Amino acid sequence: MWTMIKRVFTGGAKNFARSGAVSFATVLIMTVTLTIVGSLIFLSAILTNTLASLQDKVDVNVYFVTDAQEADILAIQDRLESLPEVASVEYTSREDRLTEFRTRNENDQLTIQALDELGTNPLGAALAIKATDPSQYGGIVEFLSEDSSISPAGGPIIDSINYFQNKAVIDRLTGAIDATEKAGLAIVILFALASTIIALATVRLAIYTARDEIAVMRLVGASNAYIRGPFIVAGVLAGLVAALIALALFYPVTWYAGETLSTWLGGFNLFTYYLSNFGMIFSILAGTGILVGALASWLAVRRYLRV
Repeated sequence: MWTMIKRVFTGGAKNFARSGAVSFATVLIMTVTLTIVGSLIFLSAILTNTLASLQDKVDVNVYFVTDAQEADILAIQDRLESLPEVASVEYTSREDRLTEFRTRNENDQLTIQALDELGTNPLGAALAIKATDPSQYGGIVEFLSEDSSISPAGGPIIDSINYFQNKAVIDRLTGAIDATEKAGLAIVILFALASTIIALATVRLAIYTARDEIAVMRLVGASNAYIRGPFIVAGVLAGLVAALIALALFYPVTWYAGETLSTWLGGFNLFTYYLSNFGMIFSILAGTGILVGALASWLAVRRYLRV
């Protein structure tokens, strides 16, 4: 068994080396395919980072009546923080809200003058709630609206919740996340099928040139697995070489793009992502190349030479 395996691997390496032009064409096509797959990985990382940044900016604010007691508000904050759907809750006191309002409207003299003439702080305290997922804001708001323990004995202390003003933005963000995940999966599957078909055509040429050798092997009683083996090994080598070339190409490209696009991408650096996730990227590209090369070789032998 070990002798047969050794001969299969040796024969596959020789076939890959001897079929110079065909092997080069196969590696070239698979390099293009793996470069596209790698580009989709980086694009997915960029979109994920962008969506995470947008998600971090979306929240729901709960505004309280001006006579609400701080202890009651902090109790609600504790209740919210205990929910698995809630990522964080930030408390803003009445005084801090008034300071922020004055700073935001410092150039609007009429507003500042009206506020001074009022003589009292018209703003209540607030809680800014961030959910672990944008789709969960509806459940959080429903919890605030329906849980009777939220309101103390003196009556409801929640003045308003700005969820419905932000609902359109939250729904669009949720839809964008779902669409990105589905589109990314569909594109990867599409290119995987296309690369298999293209690689199949090039591998078929290599097998066609060896048709006499295959016929002789069949006449002397060689098994189907022994005949297929060297071609599958050659396909695996082509996929592995293509993956290494694609990885080498991504190094200078991500270095340049990382320096150039970091500001536009909100501080996200492609080169840093490439280096920190090199193992994952290598595994995906090498695994895809090996799988496509082996599958294309296996299909070519089985379908076209009727082994």
